[in-house]
Amino acid sequence: MLVAVGIGPGDPELLTVKAVRLIQEADQVFVPGKVAKEIISPYRKDPVVLSFPMTDDQEYIKRCIEENADKIAPVAKNGLAVFCILGDPNFYGTFGRLCSVLDEKYPEIEYETVPGVSSITALASAAGIYINGGIEISDGSETDCRILLKVRKPRQKAEELKKEGYSNFILAERMYMSGQRIYRNDSLPEESAYFSVLFAGK
Repeated sequence: MLVAVGIGPGDPELLTVKAVRLIQEADQVFVPGKVAKEIISPYRKDPVVLSFPMTDDQEYIKRCIEENADKIAPVAKNGLAVFCILGDPNFYGTFGRLCSVLDEKYPEIEYETVPGVSSITALASAAGIYINGGIEISDGSETDCRILLKVRKPRQKAEELKKEGYSNFILAERMYMSGQRIYRNDSLPEESAYFSVLFAGK
């Protein structure tokens, strides 16, 4: 089993309790560089540092990711491998590309993610910003997804978004709470709880 754990924006005390537990229980921990190694150092002293180069050379990046997958695979096949990622593993991280390689070379390996404090929420705290209205977040590329909070009529909202070119919808209701439900596309309910988040992708 491979678990990607978000380790937050830099402060070791901003790791979640679950992240710390998994890091301590893992058969082997992997980190994508010295910064991540330093962040988890209060909880684990023996991580394997992997190379994820900051470059535009896509062939070189792909080669490095394949090499990293080969290092992780033996541990993930036989025990618990934990891969620590700055911020949150599902927000602009390297884990998605690693999973693509694993799916191709090691389809028997199961993986999941544990959320961490992302740079988005960390910025609001560090800068003393209170966000209560709509926001737009981008890495500079064309926007191909939207996330809407507190969606009480998800099916109606999905129909509205289809007119803007969105076609893939996922509703998370009461996520990480008792009664969590995940709905996709045609299964979206007419109404949902206050604690609901709707993902819309093109």
